[in-house]
Amino acid sequence: MQPIDQLRAVAKATSPDPALEAYLEKVHRRAWTITDAEVQALRDAGIPEDTIFEQTVAAAIGEGLRRLDAAERVL
Repeated sequence: MQPIDQLRAVAKATSPDPALEAYLEKVHRRAWTITDAEVQALRDAGIPEDTIFEQTVAAAIGEGLRRLDAAERVL
């Protein structure tokens, strides 16, 4: 299995946490606008830091792969 296929499998296997829906949408569309305060609000809501991290990484990988696939279709 190629490394990119492993990334696809990990991203696909990570189910989005419903409590993070709005945050994950922001990771997909406007990750550069996420603030420390927003992440702290998730922690304050009782979401474990490991969950926030894992969900963030999975969403970022998924979005990156989506963009890669789109670029490959154009080429």
